[in-house]
Amino acid sequence: MRLVSWNVNGIRAAAKRGLLEWLSETGADVYCLQETKAHPDQVDESLREPQSFHTFWACAERRGYSGVALFVRREPLEVTAGLGLPRFDSEGRVLSARYPQFLLFNVYFPNGKMNDERLQYKMDFYEEFLGRLVALRDRGERIVICGDYNTAHTEIDLSHPKENVKVSGFLPQEREWMDRLAGHGFIDTFRMFHADGGHYTWWDLKTRARERNIGWRLDYFFVSDNLAGAVRDAAIHPEVFGSDHCPVSLTLDV
Repeated sequence: MRLVSWNVNGIRAAAKRGLLEWLSETGADVYCLQETKAHPDQVDESLREPQSFHTFWACAERRGYSGVALFVRREPLEVTAGLGLPRFDSEGRVLSARYPQFLLFNVYFPNGKMNDERLQYKMDFYEEFLGRLVALRDRGERIVICGDYNTAHTEIDLSHPKENVKVSGFLPQEREWMDRLAGHGFIDTFRMFHADGGHYTWWDLKTRARERNIGWRLDYFFVSDNLAGAVRDAAIHPEVFGSDHCPVSLTLDV
């Protein structure tokens, strides 16, 4: 089973750049999209109900902001939007999908760069979400968590770590949360296959950083340790354009 995660930075803009064609051509089973910036009633039917796909959406109350979507070839047993907390659900950041073999979370984690209030919101979201993951894992759930985490975990996950130690996305408390995620038995699948640096998923468009590969690895597939044995591949796809992020993928033998 192949899963793809991609922050499309506006699904309507991505559609104009060939998103639907790319979905059909790549042939994955599940596509987890973040930062969709649209409600279903704001997109064409071809995108709302594309051929060969079932779609599910979690949308922010504020139009044109945040949002996640699932495009899946096989309908999950159950899909749930949000965490059940209005403070977070009003921004449309979480979709969970239950499959017989695992529970999938598609998440657009908050960005904390705007101000201290948004950084605190991000950390509160992190804490709430991690608590739920640990509880589910302790019950024996096999879990996949993908999306734009908005944090580079280690120094090899961004081009200029020393220059960014005081920038949200690489702050000590954000990285410490990633450490705790790993400490609770959740595994960064890309690092199962690639131990070196220079692999990024986001580049600043204004400075044309992608041409020089000056980037950050912000997009991940983590799995619970009880699912790690099913992981067959994890990859980053910088050859795919259409957003300031590129897709990441996970292949499971389930």
